[in-house]
Amino acid sequence: RGRWIALHNGGGCGWGEVMNGGFGLVLDGTLMAEDRAKAMLFWDVNNGVARRAWAGNDNANFQIARAMQEEPRLVVTMRNEVDQALLDSVDA
Repeated sequence: RGRWIALHNGGGCGWGEVMNGGFGLVLDGTLMAEDRAKAMLFWDVNNGVARRAWAGNDNANFQIARAMQEEPRLVVTMRNEVDQALLDSVDA
């Protein structure tokens, strides 16, 4: 008797003009499914962490830098802080 679990990401984000495909993953108890689930969760979670780091969350910035050290295939462009004094000195 087979047992499996399916994880589904609906892919919606509520922005009206944006379309995401989402994904489905069947976990059937095999080592291959375990490896795929671990990889999917790593990449999916770090995608969200990267977005939060870009938005200015210091903890997310720390966590994504640590994740890149642990997984060399993960390359995220880190945010650059604006020098407020320099920004204030610019005539608009």
